[in-house]
Amino acid sequence: MENPTAHGSGRQAPGALLAFARFVLCGGGIGVLSSFAVAGLAAWLPWAVANALITVVSTLIATELHARFTFGAAGRATWRQHTQSAGSAAVAYAVTSTAMLALQLLVASPGAVVEQVVYLSASALTGVGRFLLLRLVVFARGHARSATVPAPVVATVPRPGSRPATLCPAA
Repeated sequence: MENPTAHGSGRQAPGALLAFARFVLCGGGIGVLSSFAVAGLAAWLPWAVANALITVVSTLIATELHARFTFGAAGRATWRQHTQSAGSAAVAYAVTSTAMLALQLLVASPGAVVEQVVYLSASALTGVGRFLLLRLVVFARGHARSATVPAPVVATVPRPGSRPATLCPAA
């Protein structure tokens, strides 16, 4: 059950357009900062290790930002939300990697512009998919889901030997 007073959660969730703009701002901002962080860390560690470490840290930070700012969830992200967000990031990584691998297999020397177009197109596609997944599943408000859960039924069972109560003695 959501506490409407906790962490300012009495606020309305932002509309889809505002949430998408915030998603792009937060995700894009973290992405740009991450690229600089990977480059700096790669001076001391192998690039693949630096990339893996920065990816984990940036995903944790982005999930917190999305919980608090992008989707207006109540307070901090839960472990379930972190896990689901990380899973969606892993799928996005696999899609962009597959797109780049396919490009390398189809075009002998694609050139930097073609590589950027393919990579950014794959990133945009997976970004829209991630936004929808995060908005509709990971950070969805409980109100819509709880409306379909039936209320519990409470039955009264008389004790043996007790007399049934009358509804209205005047009737």
